[in-house]
Amino acid sequence: MVKGIHHVSMKCRPEQLEEIKGFYEGVLGMSVCREWAGGIMFDTGNGLIEVFTNGTEDFEKGVINHFALATDDVDGLADRVRKAGYEIFKGPDNAVIPSVPEFPLRMAFCYGPLGEEIELFCEL
Repeated sequence: MVKGIHHVSMKCRPEQLEEIKGFYEGVLGMSVCREWAGGIMFDTGNGLIEVFTNGTEDFEKGVINHFALATDDVDGLADRVRKAGYEIFKGPDNAVIPSVPEFPLRMAFCYGPLGEEIELFCEL
């Protein structure tokens, strides 16, 4: 049975790796749990983000809309992202998903170094 999401995997060009490391480790505060000649893996606290350096071009958004990172401080993390020069393109805002039961949350969306859409997410 599925127990959760183990990791999200992305590709970058080799020259993008230092910026990616600076963003995920420096700005978002994730620790590096593995590095190898062709990539790096960051610990999100309940899953991993894996980045391979085998990309050869810029990538357009595919079928994955975004990935969400859980945080207790959406506003503080969004501020760190903005101060590091990355765009917050939505929020921070409160929202309620009109589900049964309703799902109150606080969120913001930013772009990462590869243009990936990242949701900074807190269940209320």
